[in-house]
Amino acid sequence: MAPRLLSCFRRSSSEPNHEEKETAGSTTTEEERGPGPVVVELFSSQGCATSTEAEMVFSRLGRGDFNLDVPLVLLAYHVDYWDYNGWKDPFGSSQWTVRQKAYVEALSLDTMFTPQIVIQGRAQCVANEPEEILSCIASAPRFPATSFQATFQKPTPDSLQVSLTGTLSTKVDDQGANLMVALYECSLVTDCVDGANKGRVLANDYVVRRLEKLCSVHDISPKKSISGTLNFPLWEGFNAAKCGVSVFVESPSHLIYFFSSSSSVFMIDD
Repeated sequence: MAPRLLSCFRRSSSEPNHEEKETAGSTTTEEERGPGPVVVELFSSQGCATSTEAEMVFSRLGRGDFNLDVPLVLLAYHVDYWDYNGWKDPFGSSQWTVRQKAYVEALSLDTMFTPQIVIQGRAQCVANEPEEILSCIASAPRFPATSFQATFQKPTPDSLQVSLTGTLSTKVDDQGANLMVALYECSLVTDCVDGANKGRVLANDYVVRRLEKLCSVHDISPKKSISGTLNFPLWEGFNAAKCGVSVFVESPSHLIYFFSSSSSVFMIDD
């Protein structure tokens, strides 16, 4: 049998399996679902000597090694401003550098640095200091969890189509908010042959490969239906079994308003 998409998004099938029926029965209201996860963003680079320790801490967060009672959404952005130092990060992007610059302004910081953790778009700390990270997570604001129905297709061998339908759980004022969709990849291994980490084998998880805005919303009430479709161009060596999708809502300055949905690592028909 060909592999099918596996995720914790609600599926579009009209006949859910037994597990899906139980899930639907246990999450019929926002109150029963409770607060959503905390979004934890890592800014890192393979060209930064101290980022390797932070990447290990980030992976441990994903494995649940710290026994947190708070669900997390983990997204790692590899910046490109260390690429001059002898090693070009294969996952680095100027798009992620621009995102980090926006946080520098929003959080009134003096400068950018790696490795850095930003939590819910509202607090930041050094990413290789686990105690400080856990403290920031514990004090982070939580927002209502909502469910989006998602369908995935590969219209061409080098593209992934993500279609989403759902409702917001919180009113959005006239300043607006953006519904963002991140495509990330785990279990990446790189032999680093130059730069600050020369001779090391680097492991990276939750690496954001694509981040797109599904739509912008302004001055709308809770429970208003939202839908849209994105087409992600895929990279060479794309392996769906190592990838996942997260959806979250943020302000224009990247403050996380509330969390919408997140998938686990998934598989999809070729």
